[in-house]
Amino acid sequence: MSDAPVLELRGVARRYRSGAGVLEVLAGADLALRPGEIVALVAPSGAGKSTLLHLAGLLEKPDGGQVLFAGRDAGALGDAERTAIRRDGIGFVYQFHHLLGEFTALENVVLPQMIAGCSRAEAEPRAKALLQSFGLGARAHHYPGKLSGGEQQRVAIARAMANAPKVLLADEPTGNLDVHTAASVFEELLARVREQGLAALIATHNPELAARMDRTVTLAEGRVVAA
Repeated sequence: MSDAPVLELRGVARRYRSGAGVLEVLAGADLALRPGEIVALVAPSGAGKSTLLHLAGLLEKPDGGQVLFAGRDAGALGDAERTAIRRDGIGFVYQFHHLLGEFTALENVVLPQMIAGCSRAEAEPRAKALLQSFGLGARAHHYPGKLSGGEQQRVAIARAMANAPKVLLADEPTGNLDVHTAASVFEELLARVREQGLAALIATHNPELAARMDRTVTLAEGRVVAA
């Protein structure tokens, strides 16, 4: 495992203003993710997990501090460069699969690659291999509405990995599934992440799932601390 973080948050602050005043969600949060490392993020609702993931994924900009990707300060980059990092360097998995219902499982995994510049002929073999790795080879041409919840989430994970990202960010990726299916999907997620040597930050409420990752962090008073 390399010592150099692929994604690093340094003194990150994020606050939201409303009629009731200012809500400070993050206040000097520090976090480093290294290649091959899987980190569990466990914190109560409202503590700022989603905000932290959005900042790490360059979906929001911090009010203070830095978010570095492969050593580059993302705050100093233009919108086009930030978009390129999100597209090519970061994979996102959410609690709900957000698959495109008018496209097959295969097409849902092909599309991100085509958006990144691949031809369909180049994208399909990788998409098929990813779906096969999740046991979905025979379901590749099914539409999301014909897949089970666990199958849909497996497709969503395959889609997140389609462009061979360096970082995987997941927000309660199995929270919408029953206990048995969640355990199975999570097992496959961890296997694929370790196989590809990704840095991963996975938010979960499940302490058993968190215990299977390399380390666990939580949020306390707007900072990231070891759990």
